[in-house]
Amino acid sequence: MANARTLIGLLDTPGASRDALARLIGSGQFAVLATTSVDALPDDVALVVAHVRAVARDDWASLAARWPTIVISETRLDGDLLQAVDAGLVDYLVEPECHGDILRRLIDRSIEHHRLTQEHARDRQRLAELNESLETHLAMLRLDQQAGWQIQRKLLPASPITLHGVRADYWLAPSLYLSGDFLDFQRCDARYSFFYFVDVSGHGASSAFVTVLLKYLSNRWLTQWRQQAAETFPARCLTELNRELLETGIGKHATVFAGVLDHEQRYLHYSLGAQMPMPFLQVDREVSVLEGEGPPVGLFPHVEFPTYGCTLPERFRLWLCSDGILECLGGDTLDQRLKALKHRIASCASVDALKDGLVLGDELPDDLTVMTLSGFDHA
Repeated sequence: MANARTLIGLLDTPGASRDALARLIGSGQFAVLATTSVDALPDDVALVVAHVRAVARDDWASLAARWPTIVISETRLDGDLLQAVDAGLVDYLVEPECHGDILRRLIDRSIEHHRLTQEHARDRQRLAELNESLETHLAMLRLDQQAGWQIQRKLLPASPITLHGVRADYWLAPSLYLSGDFLDFQRCDARYSFFYFVDVSGHGASSAFVTVLLKYLSNRWLTQWRQQAAETFPARCLTELNRELLETGIGKHATVFAGVLDHEQRYLHYSLGAQMPMPFLQVDREVSVLEGEGPPVGLFPHVEFPTYGCTLPERFRLWLCSDGILECLGGDTLDQRLKALKHRIASCASVDALKDGLVLGDELPDDLTVMTLSGFDHA
């Protein structure tokens, strides 16, 4: 509703009709300023009531652009009335002196409509400014994340990389700019090598920071390497990572597979932290699932990570996949998708071959990583 004593401009030729109209409009909550000239109206006029005889045809558009305006006339057949309406006037009324209540309601409604229109215009302007600011910040964030991904890629090993006759290949595709998936394959000494495969919960920067922490920790673990502790090394790494994640208090946990390869004995020592899907061991066209279990890393304090082991044949391929791959396979249940993955692996001889058989959309629902270790005596 209009405020008390809202000023209304009345444009009409002087005379008894204009005086009666001024009294009619001003009998309620409005104050009326009657004049014959648009230029005589002050800026604080909320609305103009203009008689068609008082305004030149060419002036209607400029009048409507400056104030909300209601046109009045004695007859609906007045040609100037149509000219005024076509110029953008908000409303019109014929025989206003006979419809005083209607005119006051039209004035009240038009003022409220004009107020809302101005508010909407200001809101649109504010939204445009906020959107521009948001686009700027998003562009900066995008550049930061792209730079972060370049740094994260530098922390990954070369692909392929061969250590002591065992070759590692991988494919890592983040769902966003940064990845919560990570892996590594490093030489311990002339006999042993160490590798891990991790999937940090969540997406984006916070998950990627955990992978940076893991890279730092793994380098530190290798400086403390001792051959006689090869069997327990993976479990000790998971225990330390579990403690570090809990102490950071960032609410992140991870699934991890960590292993030590004894290249002399062709033996794999490994520990698991809720790895899903479990690693697959491919020998020729036979595919089996490695045994073992373990709690997620970084979720519970004072947990133990069992140590497992298995002998590896001269020719083998160990497949490690993050759970994002399950979103790219057919099947309605987890069991069906795990079977589909096992079936695909049985017919694949490389990471690229497995990747080419996945159903990948424009956007990945999760980080997706595949890693293979192959050898000992072939690449």
